[in-house]
Amino acid sequence: MKFRIGIDLGGTKTEIVALDPAGAVRLRRRAATPQDYDGILGLLAGLVAAAEAELGEEGGASVGVGIPGSLSPATGLVRNANTRCLNGRPLDRDLAAALGRPVRLSNDANCLALSEAADGAGAGFGVVFAVILGTGVGGGLVVEGRLIEGLNRVAGEWGHTPLPWAAPGEHPGPACWCGQRGCLETLLCGPALAADWKGEGQRDAGGIEAAAAAGDAAARAALERHAGRLARALAAVTNLIDPDVVVLGGGLSNLATLYETVPRLMAAHVFGDVAQCRLRPARHGDSSGVFGAARLWDLPGPG
Repeated sequence: MKFRIGIDLGGTKTEIVALDPAGAVRLRRRAATPQDYDGILGLLAGLVAAAEAELGEEGGASVGVGIPGSLSPATGLVRNANTRCLNGRPLDRDLAAALGRPVRLSNDANCLALSEAADGAGAGFGVVFAVILGTGVGGGLVVEGRLIEGLNRVAGEWGHTPLPWAAPGEHPGPACWCGQRGCLETLLCGPALAADWKGEGQRDAGGIEAAAAAGDAAARAALERHAGRLARALAAVTNLIDPDVVVLGGGLSNLATLYETVPRLMAAHVFGDVAQCRLRPARHGDSSGVFGAARLWDLPGPG
């Protein structure tokens, strides 16, 4: 196969990239994500067909897709997707039928981890934990270049674990779409930070650091609460797997204050006499997931 195509299927936008055999980007496109299953399936098939036509590679490229969920090892159907119309659907089989070739699907945070471990902020490290802090919150784990998905294919689903060392006012926490309460996603995602800053119903935290620097006390307090919660959450990850590096992706990874504040705050919760944490922004930014999706066919087994 000459080209590797990767697709990052997001809740609002979808990105496609085509890499040549040397790994160079030959094509990149973005499109709005439809809100219905048939529309999404048509978009994915159409993006691949258009990319291959432009590259003169009709039907010959490998295709990997990062999705905001995962495939159940029991049913082969999408589950746990916050793009709800995907749940219960055989997206990989439907897309394979539309394209006339097999495709590989994996969780979008897994794709982020795979990309950043290969040639991003986690390159050269043995254990890489990658985090998405965006509209949702997720995680992925790569060990010695191998993507770890786990027996139930939920390894790294850090966003749907509870906040550790919760203060009285933080428990039981907000209701989560997954059916639980107090999931990290409900406290650490972009809309949660926006609501903490500007009030219930707000979803855009853009400009919060600038507002805090300009003297906005509410912005500063919201950032402090968010950093404290993220520090506790990552301390729990450190106590469990002690990664060599933690890579942040998603829109909130652009908050510069996190990289100084969070490692310092983690120290009180890491079990040991040292509390080192290499916390780094994703080198490929919000396109890291799409590069990881293109790499799914580099893995030895099913993605």
